[in-house]
Amino acid sequence: MMKSSRNNFSIEEWGENREKVNSAVRGGPLKIESYAANDRPPAGYDPDIACFLEEIYAVCNRFERLELDPLAVVRRYSAPGDIEVAGLVCSTLAFGSVELIMRACETALEPLGAQPAEALCRMNQGDIERVWGSFQYRFCFPKDMIALMWAIRKALREYGSLETLFMKGDGGLMLGAASAFVRNLRRFAREALPSGLRKNLLPDPADGSASKRLFLFLRWMVRRDEIDPGCWNQVNPARLIVPMDTHMIRTCTERLRFLPGRTAAAGGGAGGRGALNRAPAPSVNLRAALRVTEAFRLYAPDDPVKYDFALTRPGIDPRPGDERFGCR
Repeated sequence: MMKSSRNNFSIEEWGENREKVNSAVRGGPLKIESYAANDRPPAGYDPDIACFLEEIYAVCNRFERLELDPLAVVRRYSAPGDIEVAGLVCSTLAFGSVELIMRACETALEPLGAQPAEALCRMNQGDIERVWGSFQYRFCFPKDMIALMWAIRKALREYGSLETLFMKGDGGLMLGAASAFVRNLRRFAREALPSGLRKNLLPDPADGSASKRLFLFLRWMVRRDEIDPGCWNQVNPARLIVPMDTHMIRTCTERLRFLPGRTAAAGGGAGGRGALNRAPAPSVNLRAALRVTEAFRLYAPDDPVKYDFALTRPGIDPRPGDERFGCR
């Protein structure tokens, strides 16, 4: 079977995967960077929203607000290879309460010391099974962490970096590249354990998942500002997709109106924090992520994920004065 020079899939296999991504987004052929056809396109540029986004970015996108975020663990490392390893581990574990996430990230990375990429590459399968054989955080069981660490090790030893692995599957479309990255890591994981890596720990966007933790990892790797380390150099931030969690869903429905669903009732008082219409909140899925990303492109076309960290701070780690933003 003929292999593509861009990645490790056969041409036939990649064609099938691309169609799967298209179907997950829309239910039919689609340029996969677009939002779903049966959703309304994002509303036009709103200068009030633009001012709001810049204000919350200036106030909340600050290094001191990293205290309660798994990225704080990643930022303890300075070498690109170490940031990659820590970033993939920490983003994979980014579910649950932030205090428990932080503890799980520190526990998972502690055996790798100050240079996790080099330390992991020196390990064999027996070492990995011994070191993480008792690790558990919620539904991430020892076999999952063993599979993840083996997959990362395999990627580093075979490609030199996670960025190079990502670029091998990059045919120019972010969803396709992200899907190829996940599929390769899952394939590597199955070399260590036949069951491989639990799919909900590293979801494939081709399945229609919002893939929040995957897109969070990519944000950390690609963007570079006071918060994001941006250790990758070959991916344009304009291609990133917003990591969608419950905080971002609420903000995009109730505050920004980028998504349909619950909205503040008329006459709700200062900041639009009155009673809410009880329409169902939108699902956290790939459609929502793409639609929100298109909306943010109206305000930051070269960096649509720019406001992600700032918008989620009032809900995750509220500080005095954050209530004026109306995000929760």
